Amino acid sequence: MAVGSPPTVRRRQLGRELRKLREAAGLHIDDVAEQLRCSPSRISRIETARIRIAPGTVHEILDVLGIHDDRRTQLVRLARQAEEPGWWQEYTDVLTYEYSTYIALEAEASTVRAFEPLVIYGLLQTEEYARAVISKHYADDPAEVEPRVRARLARQEALRRDDPLRLWVLIGEAALRQQVGGPQVMRAQLLHLIEVARLPHVRLQILPFAAGALTSMNGPFVIMDFPDPDVPTVVYVESLAGDTYIESPHGVRHCTKVFDGLAADALDVSDSLAMLETLSRTVPDA
Repeated sequence: MAVGSPPTVRRRQLGRELRKLREAAGLHIDDVAEQLRCSPSRISRIETARIRIAPGTVHEILDVLGIHDDRRTQLVRLARQAEEPGWWQEYTDVLTYEYSTYIALEAEASTVRAFEPLVIYGLLQTEEYARAVISKHYADDPAEVEPRVRARLARQEALRRDDPLRLWVLIGEAALRQQVGGPQVMRAQLLHLIEVARLPHVRLQILPFAAGALTSMNGPFVIMDFPDPDVPTVVYVESLAGDTYIESPHGVRHCTKVFDGLAADALDVSDSLAMLETLSRTVPDA
């Protein structure tokens, strides 16, 4: 299913900057659209990064806004950078727009903090574990499985690049005990977690059943920080009702506080590693 180009961090940043400049100029979306002879919805989609924006279009918008200083050069450069192809574009024909958006942001993040109570976080999944999860989800459409498995494994390159992603994951004990794919698959998955947990740029903590009530008993969420200090932190929340991106300072602070509380509820790194080693030795035989 073709979904178009997911918004990169730079495209989202460009949209935000154009919106700020429009609001500072005291112009409504309708005012800009009228002068550019386009629909207001097109301007809205530009500002929310739903569509690509060519450097020429940036020039046109800035003419309307009366911006002729160094900001013009910076924003046009940002528009060019925003269209540099990413690895995920190879998979946009099979991935949903929402998921493509998420992995595009994840690929550009410098730090990711993730809470996963019921499943192993995607960046830490083995191929067979990923295949078991995806096959269950797409049981009615098996042709969708292998491209999605390849995309999930491609995401993991972020942990092996020269400047690797700094990853902090909180995993619920339930995710470690659920027999996804059967005992052999789970044993290999646990051994893989042990290996990855020893990487210097990965911090892995387990939330054991014995912790009782947690700081949050809600579903998973991911906090992404980016290398450019001008790019705000993004929180991603996935649910059956749809994906949500939280970017407001208040919302990000709240999610960060919840994550820190969950980390305090969790076993420390060494005890988490010990639990993984114990579980890997006690996975029941097939």
